[in-house]
Amino acid sequence: MLAEVRPTHAAALRGPSINPELAARWLVAFLRDELIVRRGIRRAVVGLSGGVDSAVTAYLCARALGAENVYAFRMPYATSSAASLSDAQLVVDDLGINCRTIEITAAVDGYLQFEPEADARRRGNVMARTRMLVLFDQSAKLDALPVGTGNKTERLLGYFTWHADDTPPVNPLGDLFKTQVWALARHLGVPAPLVDKAPSADLEANQTDEGDLGITYARADAILDQLLLGYSDAQLVERGFDAADVALVRRRVESTHWKRHLPTTAMLTNTAINEFYLRPVDF
Repeated sequence: MLAEVRPTHAAALRGPSINPELAARWLVAFLRDELIVRRGIRRAVVGLSGGVDSAVTAYLCARALGAENVYAFRMPYATSSAASLSDAQLVVDDLGINCRTIEITAAVDGYLQFEPEADARRRGNVMARTRMLVLFDQSAKLDALPVGTGNKTERLLGYFTWHADDTPPVNPLGDLFKTQVWALARHLGVPAPLVDKAPSADLEANQTDEGDLGITYARADAILDQLLLGYSDAQLVERGFDAADVALVRRRVESTHWKRHLPTTAMLTNTAINEFYLRPVDF
């Protein structure tokens, strides 16, 4: 495994580790196999937000497919931070990938004008789904494949928009915790401003991921890593984790299982798709 499993309590508190060089080589091979070998597609479309996850995805795609075959899209809304655009540009300039900026304000507001009472959560979901609409349409135009950017921490905590961030058919970061993505970013040479800044969905001023979650990524990753190994809440507290942090993480994981599954199909036959009808590769 790329992540190291460490048995000592002190090491567990430090969270999951990674071999960034090995991970990079594996993920580049994964992208080549999934796009070129399995699908016959040589171009990738990536939503470049100015954050570290999408930056790492762009770097991996450039290595796997060549910079000329990577198409990045910056999709700001009216309230988006200007720094998000400039940070994304650092990636474009460093890699030499294709880039286009498509303002989504008119498209989002075209719907939200009928829902003036929509709160920040609903507005953010509309923005995320609009961005995915753009990426899939551009992929059809460019004969490319949208590549996902969501990390394992966000997926386990349910911190993503359903049928938006999780929609691309290929995701190189989905089995990497956020702290592992940061380590991989440093290894790949992602510009420091993207690696060092506080992660944010950029939905409103001064909003941060960790503020929304109520826990730092470092603490969440360490707890999630141990939860996935089968430790109970009581055992985690015995190993030195804060009881309130453990309860918060457990609650978020258990309350968002539905976001990590395909739509539930009512089975009427013995050939229901994704229930019984599976190709060997689907198992």
